[in-house]
Amino acid sequence: MSEDPLTSSTFAERARVQLAKPFLREAVPRATDIAVRDLRERFAGHDYDGLRELGREIRARTMADLEDALATLTDALVANGIHVHHAADAAAAREHIRRICRESDAARVVKVKSMATEEIALNPALVADGLEVTETDLGEYVVQLDGDRPSHIIAPIIHKTRAEVRETLSRVAGRELPDDASELTDFARERLRDAFMDADVGISGANFGVAETGTIVLVTNEGNGRMCTSMPRIHIALMGIERVIPTLEDLSVMLPLITGAGTGQLITSYVSMLSGPRGEGEPDGPEAMHVVLLDNGRRALLGTEYQEVLHCIRCGACQNVCPVYRQVGGHAYGWVYGGPIGAVLTPLFLGTEAGGELPQASSLCGACDDICPVKIPLHDLLLQLRRTRVDDGAAPWRERLAAELWAWAWSSPRRYRVVTRVGGEVVRVMAAAGLMSSLGPLGRWARGRTLPTPARRPFHSRGERDV
Repeated sequence: MSEDPLTSSTFAERARVQLAKPFLREAVPRATDIAVRDLRERFAGHDYDGLRELGREIRARTMADLEDALATLTDALVANGIHVHHAADAAAAREHIRRICRESDAARVVKVKSMATEEIALNPALVADGLEVTETDLGEYVVQLDGDRPSHIIAPIIHKTRAEVRETLSRVAGRELPDDASELTDFARERLRDAFMDADVGISGANFGVAETGTIVLVTNEGNGRMCTSMPRIHIALMGIERVIPTLEDLSVMLPLITGAGTGQLITSYVSMLSGPRGEGEPDGPEAMHVVLLDNGRRALLGTEYQEVLHCIRCGACQNVCPVYRQVGGHAYGWVYGGPIGAVLTPLFLGTEAGGELPQASSLCGACDDICPVKIPLHDLLLQLRRTRVDDGAAPWRERLAAELWAWAWSSPRRYRVVTRVGGEVVRVMAAAGLMSSLGPLGRWARGRTLPTPARRPFHSRGERDV
């Protein structure tokens, strides 16, 4: 397995690499702007905030009674003829899936786009077992061919140019493919069709699991989802335990939220509701269906100040509005999840030693709170993780000292006036001399932007004289 980017580099180092890519800094903001525009147009004339509140209430109610919801889901799945497996962590989930493949004498696996399988690093484990694994979502397919990883929850290759995609597919084809998106897609479709036909096992994630009916719900925009879950002999769905919802009525609220917030659509091209293997006399569907329920740190968040992060439905909307993500993309975050949700999930799932710096990679503007379809207070969670980092002694001593000095200086009106007067004078002189970039860590703000020179007379002193 390749070196872990979270432990081998810092966010600043990874971000510096991404910032050096001109295409990324153009393509990511352009694509995310379109996604936000489409979301707003999708809900124009509707009570979107009211729908979000319903979504928040459903998620909160479910998380407050998660074990009962999971028990109901398990019973319903088993009653539908589905094999249920419980995985405490990523290793256990991988082992369940590997065992199912071995017992099925599988040689070829096709996969639906799934962040949960990325989370548990499933593909390398299956390949190590000698299985041929093919990602069938077009973006995930390109990422797999490049030995890369997704950069966005919804749009895996948002960071790649069409020329890069063409180069990748041409390498697979053994010939130069035309620089035409339709023809590149046709080539990939032709290659993937053979994979569907030959696969023994299809693996998917699960957008939702409906407890009352024992139904796994997949939301996709490509037909690959249905091909992977109906054509192979075996279907395995990997589902994070937090993705359970109690009823089909709840699903009627969550579907427009995930499709609208994720892609700005009224509904995605395919909504698949899977409630068991092929029955007697039925022509389609797998011979056996398995659901692996993944914990991997989720239960540990129940009853804590971070419980609301379990409400996340993985729509990617918070990434689309985050000013940090829009500049550096997903790879800078070092793990599966990027943007505000990644800055919260990564330290919670992997620990503050690995991902503790990510909450600092935020402007705390609150845009993620405003757009989240289930109203997760990401801003508050990021602040709490920052506090925890300081309490654990993980913050650098220079950072802690600077914060303590700042708090002391600004906790008194007199000290505040002295510090701002002296500081303003220093900044004014250095700005006039063009030396702003030499102000240590503060100088970073001056790189790439022109800062206004502080006035000689502060605003409040002018106001006092006028009075």
